[in-house]
Amino acid sequence: MPRDGPTRPANAGAALASAAVIGATGGSALAAGRGWRAVGLGALAGAAALAAGEAVARARQRPGEIPALWQRIATSTALVAPLGWAAGRLTDASPVAVGAATGSLAGLLGLRPPKVLLGPPFGAAVGAALTVLAGRRRRPLPAAVVAAVTMAAYRSASPLLFPDAQVSLLAERVPADRLPFVVPRQARTRRVGTGYVRELADELGGQYVADAADVGIVAALDDLAGPAFDPAGVDPLVREFYEHTTRFALDITPRWRLWVRPGYLLYRNALARPLCQANVPMNQRETQRGIRSRIDTISLPPDADSAGTGTGAGADRGTGFGGTVDVRGWIRSFADTDEPIYVGIYTTYRDGERGYVSVGFPLPASSFTATLLPLARPDGGLRLTSRSDLEHPGHYLAYRDQAANRFTALAVHGFTEELDVFTRDGDLRAEHAFALFGLPFLVLDYRITRKQPPLEPTPA
Repeated sequence: MPRDGPTRPANAGAALASAAVIGATGGSALAAGRGWRAVGLGALAGAAALAAGEAVARARQRPGEIPALWQRIATSTALVAPLGWAAGRLTDASPVAVGAATGSLAGLLGLRPPKVLLGPPFGAAVGAALTVLAGRRRRPLPAAVVAAVTMAAYRSASPLLFPDAQVSLLAERVPADRLPFVVPRQARTRRVGTGYVRELADELGGQYVADAADVGIVAALDDLAGPAFDPAGVDPLVREFYEHTTRFALDITPRWRLWVRPGYLLYRNALARPLCQANVPMNQRETQRGIRSRIDTISLPPDADSAGTGTGAGADRGTGFGGTVDVRGWIRSFADTDEPIYVGIYTTYRDGERGYVSVGFPLPASSFTATLLPLARPDGGLRLTSRSDLEHPGHYLAYRDQAANRFTALAVHGFTEELDVFTRDGDLRAEHAFALFGLPFLVLDYRITRKQPPLEPTPA
């Protein structure tokens, strides 16, 4: 994995300014209720402290490291203080309630199920302790202080209780070809949506085909051959699905674990629907609206600069207009409204003797990539998995510096998935399973049916 690149990105000034704003907001919230002079001094002190911390953290940051933990704790503490202040102004919540709510937020941000479960009781305990302290001093306890102390305490204790890193910095400001396991496709607006591939074609200057006929999410399964996968042993129906995906229709049945439902509902309404991306159905009733599946494609001109357009890493190399497809965007949406479910860019690449599938999910100025290792199933099916001790399989979040056309990539640990496509009693099926730190939270069952008879071969 690449780990080189300068430790100070070109937008360091913007980062320092952002830290100052966050610090000023947090400082003013903590000083609220003590007069305008105190609020002003609190804002100045918060801005100076957090900006100075940001400068020190960046100066000490080494290649391959994410920003220092103490600075991340200080930033999250400053961010939560205004929320505590608002809770105090709008409600009569007790310190215990404010602490529990803050702990819940901190746990959800940690993603790991034990962190989520620990958050509320930990926050309530901090709120209770602060209540006792305030009673001894006979002073009212501002909700902003409770929220800030709870967040700082939880974030400080969390690394001791959960020492395994959730993310790690793989590369900082490197060209796309240094990251073959990342699909370098990002959205240029705040929404992704079903028109993303068309917008990408305009950006790249490529030939766009909407709802392309007889196209697969991969060009050929033979591109995935490796020690653990021989394409010759794949069931013909499974091969046809991957190489000619648009011949098939999909019905989805989601199976969510109960413990993840509240968090997913929050994520879906706050992020997935506004982004028009990764909007997985909540239940089978939603899937009865019907699922529309299509693949939009882009072919690039022969003289396209793949490094400059971000098409180099993980793209299916083509011969330009009228030739092999360069970009394959598999778009799934609800049939009645065309509301997006997934917008994924499917690519293949080889590293040594192995082939991989990388699926990129565009996000504003960034992308989330799942790089999957193909494995043969004894029944002729194909398994794509991110569970592997090999270097490349996994999940990655990449940010693109538009000015320099360079990428900073993080590895997201603990998130795993497996996609099994197989035949059962002559019918095509798929199971897509997801887990967080070993705890399963979602399985998508697919029933795959043919839209039309297979095309007859063209006579020689």
